[in-house]
Amino acid sequence: MVDFLGTIVTAALMVVVVNALVVYLEIGRSAKLALAAAAGLWIGLAAAPSASGWLAISTPFPIMGIFVATPLVAAAIVTAWPGARTALMNLPTPMMVGLNFFRVFAVLFFVLASQGRLAGPFPFFAGWGDIITGVLAVPLWFAAADGKHAGATMAWNLFGTADLVLAIFLGVTSAEGSPLQIFTAPPGSAAMQQLPWSFVPTVLVPCWLILHAVIWAQLRRHTRFSHPTNAVAFTAFEREQ
Repeated sequence: MVDFLGTIVTAALMVVVVNALVVYLEIGRSAKLALAAAAGLWIGLAAAPSASGWLAISTPFPIMGIFVATPLVAAAIVTAWPGARTALMNLPTPMMVGLNFFRVFAVLFFVLASQGRLAGPFPFFAGWGDIITGVLAVPLWFAAADGKHAGATMAWNLFGTADLVLAIFLGVTSAEGSPLQIFTAPPGSAAMQQLPWSFVPTVLVPCWLILHAVIWAQLRRHTRFSHPTNAVAFTAFEREQ
């Protein structure tokens, strides 16, 4: 039953996140189609090794790490193009904050732990970190819509990012057979290497990390230009253009 629910939740979240980016990115139709196709291809690539058991291979290097890192590296490379960077910076902050609400579904990690499919510190810290991030995203969604409480949003953003980084660390160090294994309580993070749960680290976590990075860049820009001296300089620059 929990796998049934997990399939519905992970599939729905991937559809929502991809569609939100396709709709709100200020890029041409062809670029939107290419982005949707790339996202669909990546989801397929993430599903195939999980279904075949490849994600469970942890030596000499955890294959899971490749799937987590590749979208992040690709996003960093894309930002080298000014148009792509501008499109990312113009994404609505409230939308990106609101997408994090769905992280409350990490409550299912506790169900997996109760069934003996997750063990060690991973389900506890990853579960509660995601739930707290998701719950706090609701009031901050309204605050971001009003353009207020940038400091609170920045603190939340750092917490949400740290939660994902900690979850990755605990997932790797709890994986049985991993050269980086520290926590040996079986089965460790084994469930995250199997469908549908493998979509969390291979698709959803990279997406949320990218969104956190964009939110951080937007807030940093807002703070910089909100300073009186910088605001005057920025206005003068605009007039020169």
